[in-house]
Amino acid sequence: MPSQAARIAQHAVSILQREMQGSVAVLTLNRPEARNCLSEEMIALLHGSLKEIEVDKSVRAVVIAANGSAFCSGHDLRQMTAHRNDPDRGRAYFQQILNSCSAMMQAIVHLPQPVIAAVQGIATAAGCQLVASCDLAVASEAASFATPGVHIGLFCSTPMVALSRNLSRKHAMDMLLTGDPIPARRAQEIGLVNRVVAAGSERDAAIALARQIASKSAHTLKVGKTAFYRQAEMNLANAYDYAAGVMTENMLARDAEEGISAFFEKREPKWRDE
Repeated sequence: MPSQAARIAQHAVSILQREMQGSVAVLTLNRPEARNCLSEEMIALLHGSLKEIEVDKSVRAVVIAANGSAFCSGHDLRQMTAHRNDPDRGRAYFQQILNSCSAMMQAIVHLPQPVIAAVQGIATAAGCQLVASCDLAVASEAASFATPGVHIGLFCSTPMVALSRNLSRKHAMDMLLTGDPIPARRAQEIGLVNRVVAAGSERDAAIALARQIASKSAHTLKVGKTAFYRQAEMNLANAYDYAAGVMTENMLARDAEEGISAFFEKREPKWRDE
């Protein structure tokens, strides 16, 4: 008989599926009966997978998808509420789980490979945060998005961080203050998702987009993604100074030399990812 720890580990692995589609890693949230909530175990598995992918040169892009009717319903409130009987009323646990989730979201941003969300259903609270943390998002026409914490007396403060970096302030505040869900087309209009596709085709569309991006130089994508997020936090003058330095170093890279030569010679470039 397997030990209890082994049984728990086996169950935990099953809630996050991982497969390769060529050079694209597909991570699938697989706890549909719990609306793919971000439990302590799900957060740890996602973060662990991202750490592995970060150093895996065979992975050139990532898709985060989900099974079931919901993409992700946010934090596991049952798991969190169970700690209200702790001596500190759950303060230490709440801080720990929120810090762990924030670290996982930042790992998506810091990952050298582009990350695309494939959203088939509702994405609420930290689930909406997960979509906003990805570099790109493809949504089903059946998908919807919300930060509904205000309905239960819990402002979506950590989802707010990612949401406010995707949307204008007034659009973000509208979602945060009302808690009302918005449909996929509206999410596209305000910049939360890039593309809206027919229901059932979102995963294939996200993988196709990931493959298109994965055909580029991995070195160039890493340089560009890192620079994009860093300059966004700077004032205009500092951003231009930083970007000029990045582009200077990029011009000296082997793949830029190869890409420019291939452009002039009207041929496909042969990337060496350096």
